[in-house]
Amino acid sequence: MGELSVTASRDAEQMRFFMKCVLQDMDALDAMLTQGNIESDRRRIGAEQEVFLVDQALGPTLTAEPILKELNDPHFTHELALFNIEYNLDPVDFDGDGLRKIERQACALLDRLRKAATHHETQVVLAGILPTLRQRDVTLDAMTPKPRYKALNEVMTAMRGGAFRLRMRGVDELNLEHDSMMLEACNTSFQVHLQVAAEEFAPLYNASQFLAAPVVALACNSPLLFERRLWRETRLALFQQSVDTRSADIPERSLVPRVSFGTQWVKESVTEIFREDVSRFRALLGNETYNDPFEALKRGEAPTLDALRLHNGTVYRWNRACYGISDGKPHLRIENRLLPAGPTILDEVANAAFWLGAVLGFYAKHGDPQHLIDFDDAKANLVDAARNGIDAKPKWIDGERYAAADLVLEHLLPLAESGLTAQGIDANDRERYLGVISARAKQGRTGARWQLRSLAGMGRDTSAAERSSALVKAMIQNQREGRPVHEWELASGGEVDAWKEHYGCVSSFMTTDIFTVHHDELLDLAARMMDWGHIRHVPVEDDDHRLVGLVSHRSMLRFLLQGPSQDQQVAVSEVMQESPITVRPETSSLDAIRLMKEHRIACLPVVDRNQKLLGIVTDRDFMNVAGQLLQKKLSE
Repeated sequence: MGELSVTASRDAEQMRFFMKCVLQDMDALDAMLTQGNIESDRRRIGAEQEVFLVDQALGPTLTAEPILKELNDPHFTHELALFNIEYNLDPVDFDGDGLRKIERQACALLDRLRKAATHHETQVVLAGILPTLRQRDVTLDAMTPKPRYKALNEVMTAMRGGAFRLRMRGVDELNLEHDSMMLEACNTSFQVHLQVAAEEFAPLYNASQFLAAPVVALACNSPLLFERRLWRETRLALFQQSVDTRSADIPERSLVPRVSFGTQWVKESVTEIFREDVSRFRALLGNETYNDPFEALKRGEAPTLDALRLHNGTVYRWNRACYGISDGKPHLRIENRLLPAGPTILDEVANAAFWLGAVLGFYAKHGDPQHLIDFDDAKANLVDAARNGIDAKPKWIDGERYAAADLVLEHLLPLAESGLTAQGIDANDRERYLGVISARAKQGRTGARWQLRSLAGMGRDTSAAERSSALVKAMIQNQREGRPVHEWELASGGEVDAWKEHYGCVSSFMTTDIFTVHHDELLDLAARMMDWGHIRHVPVEDDDHRLVGLVSHRSMLRFLLQGPSQDQQVAVSEVMQESPITVRPETSSLDAIRLMKEHRIACLPVVDRNQKLLGIVTDRDFMNVAGQLLQKKLSE
């Protein structure tokens, strides 16, 4: 996606054009799914490796550009910061020696990168978060001078409406504000891709979601940020907050961050993910050119779906749905973005093998987890794993909570073994990679625990900077030797009766998880959102989340009866009801009902003193409450 020609222009007409392209790409994907055009007879895997570049003092160094110029290889590419580099592995068939091929190429490319880096007095480190990073290292001066990154930062900063705030607590606490999205550059990962057939996407994606917690618990390698001991996998909280475009001024509103686990299980199709993301998240960037996907389909070619992919590339689900083309055939992939970089290539491929095998093994034995466990439990499991690592106690499908290591040893490793066996992975490779996970679980030694125990063993006689440098130095040495982390030596140096309290005012039952549109956005988008979400009203906001209008199902019908051309790129502002009747969250329920009866309206947006949208109440909400009360009274 980084190679696409993009624009950061927020010109309203241009962005409506881009959104129309996104919707058309989604229609084309729907058509391909209906017609069975998605590749289904082949399963591939691939990976992306991100690394840190450090100088001789073991702090981050801005040498990415000269190193990339020397390498002159498309496998290697820029990342957000000049102290990061990414290299991409070639996809391979997921069978036989497929995992070994991934490891061999990852090691070969890393060796090439190390060799080129030495010519620029630079060393390479695999770490989820570099222990020697400081806040002063992540300024705009360290940003890679590429239009995409500049555009993303400008748009995200504008949407955020102020400083990016970071709030985390572990053993230590970190509270800071930052003037750009550059905090995101503190994260590096080993992103693994699994190609799946369209018909198996939903259950395999759900399995990946459910197993995210135990995988992270055993893979965690990011316990430190700016010398603070935070979560065992601090990357998760850091990434979410570092690119968070939500305003902090409306805490009552259930706005979903652009980096997230998701909000629900996928019920049937990959399109559910794209629909939700397009509905929830405004476009950050736009294409300057566009290829009509239906023209490609007419020619018998796989459409590139550039607009959809560009939008998808700015929504950072931990398990991301991806569309791509290989050998001229369109395919779907699950991209696992949860795995940190390091501690070694062997550890990373072992993490990948564990995830891949467990997902396939779980599905083969248990089926789709959406029928076995509540989504919120899976989500809570992941937060627990990110916070506590191998000390987490995730909830399993039997309703019991297990220590992460016990869950892996008793349940997940057998599933992973069966999943890899069914794929035809060589027995020696299964034993090698899963053996790393087994040893890690038995010894309780993850990358995160190694870092924390190393720090604890150093005592307080040295400065925090010295201790961080000692960690990085030991990392580099151990990574060159290639031994997995479990073999490393520690581095030295009143319930329903209280109806008035519960339902006396609007804030008690207003819906805060709402889909909205911007007044400059495409009307077609609002229509799609109503259809997808089975909703009758879409509030319209400005850039500061102030309510400026309301699009209703009735107003949409009136507009459509006028017979506008389907080619028109109509803005929401042309159809919306301006200055709709609103209420405050403290408005009494009785007053809200009187307003709706008096004005013959079916909904009331809820706003604060500054007209910022907090939620919405509808006649259906009141009917639900009335139904509950009636049921209680009749059953007495």
